[in-house]
Amino acid sequence: MLNRKTPPPIKAADNLLLPKAAVSYLRNNIPVHTISMGTQDIVKIEVVFFSGRPFEDKKMVARSSSRLLKEGTRLKSASKVAEQIDFYGGTINIPVNLDTTNITFYSLSKHLDSLLPLLGEIICEPSFPQEEIDAFIANSQQRLKIDLSKNDIIAYRNVTENIFGKDHPYGYNSAPELYKQFSRKDLVEHHHRSMVSGNTMIFLSGKINNQVLKKVDRYLGDIPQGPKRERVFFPEPPVAVKKEHLHHSDTVQTAIRIGRRLFNRAHPDFHGMYVLNTILGGYFGSRLMVNIREKKGYTYNIYSSMDTMMFDGYFYVGTEVSNELTQKTVKEIYHQMEVLQNDLVSEKELLMVRNYLLGSLLTMLDGPLNIINVVKETVSEGIPTNHFENLVKTIQQISPQELRDLAGKYFQREDFWELTVGM
Repeated sequence: MLNRKTPPPIKAADNLLLPKAAVSYLRNNIPVHTISMGTQDIVKIEVVFFSGRPFEDKKMVARSSSRLLKEGTRLKSASKVAEQIDFYGGTINIPVNLDTTNITFYSLSKHLDSLLPLLGEIICEPSFPQEEIDAFIANSQQRLKIDLSKNDIIAYRNVTENIFGKDHPYGYNSAPELYKQFSRKDLVEHHHRSMVSGNTMIFLSGKINNQVLKKVDRYLGDIPQGPKRERVFFPEPPVAVKKEHLHHSDTVQTAIRIGRRLFNRAHPDFHGMYVLNTILGGYFGSRLMVNIREKKGYTYNIYSSMDTMMFDGYFYVGTEVSNELTQKTVKEIYHQMEVLQNDLVSEKELLMVRNYLLGSLLTMLDGPLNIINVVKETVSEGIPTNHFENLVKTIQQISPQELRDLAGKYFQREDFWELTVGM
């Protein structure tokens, strides 16, 4: 008999192994990384082009061209494209990324012959109609106007601009005047230079068989051949850091962002910082949440984050507090960093963080559609294939002393930009 008063035993998440993706090539030499698992007849295709900000010749062109890909092709209007996708129950999403243009496609296997040609058409033959460009610019400028009324967005935009610089691909911000500086010709040229076979990877997952692979080759093997684009010149980010307050009237809260330049996933300290960031502010039981939210009641939400890109990365702490609590909160944030620099993390707290992180990684291995995201992350960023296993090993084995050393290295107050936006 099942005793429902006795909870099941808690088991550690051990032996987390990332399944190896099969690699094949289309007739135009585009690599296809495949995870074939599951019982549902669903196919996910993600086509990744290295055509983001580091590869653009004019600001905002990368983002704008990717957002306009679905707004009409040589043969179909934007409404016809949307109608065909909806009729067959498919999905084509093009999220905004700094480094790449990712076209994510979902379909039932039985509808591939109806939807894959459309995917190929969107990639190879977008028409970039002027009326859609004008509508995109008008809508973007209106959204930007709304965004710039929010303290937290102003703070985030300015701290990244400060860390990397106003002209750096990772530092510049969208602005109304930037939308007026590019033309349809700029979008077309960026597309022709970037969306070529040498600049492309495909990640395929779901219930995959030879027939699916043949259809992918049939409809995506026509992506034009061409070389990989090299990144443009990156200006050197600012060295001297500063504290800045931006006055924003009629607000009852102040947004706080404290951040510094860090590194990408390939850096040898990434795995250790991944654990240290979680302890400081990366989950609900973190130091910042316990001390600033629960004990002091300064804010409803506070967090720290490591944002990594292909060529760089940064770390920051973010929160919104009442105007009169701004300086107290800033002081406490730095205090929690100093505690990690001076005191060893207890084994009890570290065990909690280990279990939390391993559980999070376990969800990333739940089914082919999640697994392929991990594969894509490592392959597209040029990270060694054992990156995931090494991350698991670090989470399981990192010591309190190693965490204290990392805090001493990366949590020095003089290295942080400090930005507040409010009254």
